[in-house]
Amino acid sequence: MRVESLISEPRYRSSRRMLPPGRPRLLREKIAERLSARHTGAHGHRAFDVLHVATALHLGAREFLTFDTSQRKLAAAEKLKVKP
Repeated sequence: MRVESLISEPRYRSSRRMLPPGRPRLLREKIAERLSARHTGAHGHRAFDVLHVATALHLGAREFLTFDTSQRKLAAAEKLKVKP
């Protein structure tokens, strides 16, 4: 299954409008760099772990759902409520 088939173009555009205005496009990458600098050396988090948590923080999430041990630790370190 191709990713493009998972969400329609109108729904994608609608979800993009839900993001808070004025956020720079590369803010997620800046958050990822901060997370990596703060946590990767000591805990060895992988790039995708950092990007997933950075995206959650960028979108203003308060909860983080994952079964991945590394993501759980990183999200908890950033004060996200980790479930399940």
